[in-house]
Amino acid sequence: MFRLFKYLIYLAILAAIGLVGYAYVGPFFGVDFSAPQGEISVPVVLDAN
Repeated sequence: MFRLFKYLIYLAILAAIGLVGYAYVGPFFGVDFSAPQGEISVPVVLDAN
């Protein structure tokens, strides 16, 4: 049972390292992590007396 937990912890550590590595190396391969930028205009109707 302890062996299973040990392997799961190792897998979680490797996944975290892979995610951080992908975040740093991704832009070199054309992956764009920036949020789309643009102006959004939404009309608001206030019901005031």
